[in-house]
Amino acid sequence: MVGMRGAYGYNGSGNESGGEVAVTEIAAMAVQHKVSPPPAQSTASKMKARVKETFFPDDPFRGFKGQPLRVKWLMAVQYLFPILDWVPSYSFSLFKSDLVAGLTIASLAIPQGISYAKLASLPPIIGLYSSFVPPMVYAVLGSSRDLAVGPVSIASLVMGSMLRQAVSPDQEPILYLQLAFTSTFFAGLVQASLGILRLGFIIDFLSKATLVGFMAGAAIIVSLQQLKALLGIVHFTTEMGLVPVMASVIHHTKEWSWQTILMAVCFLVLLLTARHVSMKWPKLFWVSACAPLACVIISTLLVFLFKAQKHGISIIGQLKCGLNRPSWDKLLFDPAYLGLTVKTGLVTGIISLTEGVAVGRTFASLKDYQVDGNKEMMAIGLMNIVGSCTSCYVTTGAFSRSAVNHNAGCKTAMSNVIMALTVMVTLLFLMPLFVYTPNVVLGAIIIAAVIGLIDLPAVYHIWKMDKMDFLVCVCAFAGVIFISVQEGLAIAVGISIFRVLLQITRPKMMIQGNIKGTDIYRNIHQYKDAQRVPGFLILTVEAPINFANTNYLNERMKRWIEEESSAGNKQTDLHFVVLDLSAVPAIDTSGISFLIDLKKSTEKRGLELILVNPTGEVMEKIQRVNDAHGHFKSDSLYLTTGEAVASLSAYSKMTTP
Repeated sequence: MVGMRGAYGYNGSGNESGGEVAVTEIAAMAVQHKVSPPPAQSTASKMKARVKETFFPDDPFRGFKGQPLRVKWLMAVQYLFPILDWVPSYSFSLFKSDLVAGLTIASLAIPQGISYAKLASLPPIIGLYSSFVPPMVYAVLGSSRDLAVGPVSIASLVMGSMLRQAVSPDQEPILYLQLAFTSTFFAGLVQASLGILRLGFIIDFLSKATLVGFMAGAAIIVSLQQLKALLGIVHFTTEMGLVPVMASVIHHTKEWSWQTILMAVCFLVLLLTARHVSMKWPKLFWVSACAPLACVIISTLLVFLFKAQKHGISIIGQLKCGLNRPSWDKLLFDPAYLGLTVKTGLVTGIISLTEGVAVGRTFASLKDYQVDGNKEMMAIGLMNIVGSCTSCYVTTGAFSRSAVNHNAGCKTAMSNVIMALTVMVTLLFLMPLFVYTPNVVLGAIIIAAVIGLIDLPAVYHIWKMDKMDFLVCVCAFAGVIFISVQEGLAIAVGISIFRVLLQITRPKMMIQGNIKGTDIYRNIHQYKDAQRVPGFLILTVEAPINFANTNYLNERMKRWIEEESSAGNKQTDLHFVVLDLSAVPAIDTSGISFLIDLKKSTEKRGLELILVNPTGEVMEKIQRVNDAHGHFKSDSLYLTTGEAVASLSAYSKMTTP
């Protein structure tokens, strides 16, 4: 509001000269609006609002308002157990769709479960156990209709690589299995805690660029690990990096088996062809879905008929029939291994949780329904906690299985139940059929599954959009393939966080100019039509002002003021420094001190600091300063830059001799 400046008609020499005339002319020049502070609120009300927006931005309990107590209890039960939302209205037509989808994803889940368990250096039967109990739990607690639950390649790789650093799965298989179950327990605990405490925003630090680079690097590492099975190598390195793996392959060329290589090439071509067919003609999704099981059946028959295990082709061997055995007694909380299991659980939990929530949201958007991220975290976490007690390792919603589930026409989470029941039948009666399944075909299945994680179009898009994001993507990729999976992820996350900190500590500032013929003010470097206003330095800050950036802002503004105030030691006609606070959502004590110091420094130079459109929180704190010390009076606060320039220009003319 200008009111005070105009009402007093101050001419700069302490005398009133034509005050009423000045008021009239200034009012004619522009209409001024008062900058109003936000409505007064108690500290408790502010804290309540802040907590709500931080932890409950979606306001999940808004539907409870105005409902009878009985209805609230029923809604609470439905919130905790989403299965109660769709079971009462479940029909036979929905069941037929879910039956087809469930049987289809089961044909994919069985060979992938066996393959991914071997990727984690676990017995193949554990992979099937993990495709039985967790999907049943998720069907009760999960809110996604399309998510198909089971083991995934990346989490399997990470768990295997981290646990093998401390324990050999060949020399100490029982201890290794205990550590895997315990890591799964901690992974579930982390996931469920994030959901219960509404801390899902933590996984947002895994940006899209980070995930694209990480997934691509992990896909290559997973594929390289399969060279042991595809080439028939017996003595293979336990390291994960690109260099040691390739060195191991080259140094053991004498162990290569041409029979194994021939079978690997044939089945890999078959799987990749099936994948290409399904991608080109989406209606033929069942081709890629059934291809892994078909390869397992064909390869098993070939090995059995030609006794290929006697010619250098390794096979899975005997698998016991039976359902999951309780494993809560195998959870190991020994202090000697506690740090390892907690670390492994944290890393695999975050990675699998990020993948599961992202996949669930992707398919929910395609079918236009909502997926509650925090409920998904609780569901996936509880699923893994239960799984750790029933001989399962880390599971989540896999993209490949979920895509098949979606394309197969699933309607509800019942498709997971049907898949789990199919796996149950396999565990009870069909395990002897896998005795002659060659390991080489499992390696081919893994490569065909993870090759889709290398998303080159996404990499190109990131390069075109943001070079800094591309750097993060490349660092994640290079870190994974040259160092290790977990270190590569840590490097990428570290760079992403550093970028966020850089944006906070070095906020964007710009000089604004007037677009001719309007009262609009924009960045002079972005808009060629924007022209500087004589006598004014109009600046804008596009970030919160806090302790982390006040020094930078102070130095940057003083430099601009010095440059504007003098040119070749000749004083220019700069009179006003206008600071547009429209894009400053928050300010702390250090920020207020910065504004006060800036005002004092401008006054020493004979300039006047004007603040434009301080937002609610910023205006509230400015008002508190005014009440205590009167630093920012009403005649230095304006609602828009246009009003400030018009009013100050008119005032300057009236006070100029």
